[in-house]
Amino acid sequence: MVSLKNKGGQFQVSFGWLFAIIVGGIILFLAIYMAVKIINSGEQEIDAKLGQEIGVLTNPLETSFQAGVAVPMTVPKESRIYTECAEEGNFGLQQIKVSQKNFGKWSETNVQSVFANKYIFSENPAEGRKFFLFSKPFEFPFKVGNLIYLISTEDEYCFVNAPENVKEELDSLGKIKNMKYENCTLSANPEEQTDICFTYSSLCEVYVDYSSGMGYTEKNGSRVYFVDDSLMYASIFSPSVEYECQIKRLMKRAGILAELYTDKGNFIERKGCSSNLGPDLTIFRNKVLQLISSGNSGDLMSLKSIVDEIKDKNSNLNCRLW
Repeated sequence: MVSLKNKGGQFQVSFGWLFAIIVGGIILFLAIYMAVKIINSGEQEIDAKLGQEIGVLTNPLETSFQAGVAVPMTVPKESRIYTECAEEGNFGLQQIKVSQKNFGKWSETNVQSVFANKYIFSENPAEGRKFFLFSKPFEFPFKVGNLIYLISTEDEYCFVNAPENVKEELDSLGKIKNMKYENCTLSANPEEQTDICFTYSSLCEVYVDYSSGMGYTEKNGSRVYFVDDSLMYASIFSPSVEYECQIKRLMKRAGILAELYTDKGNFIERKGCSSNLGPDLTIFRNKVLQLISSGNSGDLMSLKSIVDEIKDKNSNLNCRLW
């Protein structure tokens, strides 16, 4: 017998009972531990599935007829959506990772959904239950791909002194009420809204130097460059590191497409219809390779003149390559 005393007197507990209590406690601990592991595993599976579903939802946005259309997206729980870029492979990779809020805590997962043909630009992470997606085509000089922008309805954006074409774009995306250019004033609190200024102000979190579709964007102390409106929106909504990575991915794709169009030009020339674009496309592809190597969006500016020249030549051909 094992004797235990308290202030009120003396009582005895058999060794068998004490052993049973200890074993029961261990079993209870293991049961709780396994339940937590199973729950975490289930959460990871749900997070991974949601990441795949987001990827599938963006498929219609990759077709030209869906460009400029706002698509609403609602997820089952408060979520953080991480859209990350990787340079590996022929076209690089778009990675999507989701963390959901359960019992006041965010799930932890390293499971990512990976896509080679998507270019998504958003805050990292974008947080909330309701989101909007819209897209714009990136042509350089031919269509390289559709850029997709993912925005949480909890994030407010104020476009200050926006040019007319940007206002028209925002009007066409009327469903996105948290992106506005009217009746919005500069806020000293970035938690309330993100001010995007087209004329410089120290109160603005984002400054866009915009001139005929070309310029640069300054955000969080970093400057990135764009050559059309599709990249301008990309530079506004995504971190600079992700933006530069996506530029490399787009240029990888542009370089391969330039090769294909060169081959197409050689083929139709044998059929009696010459394009004479082969040398221009070769120069373009070499400059693209240099940009991929340098990894600086500023080099897009040096490509703009040859891109415009190729566009003009192709539009005047009897046998257009694209």
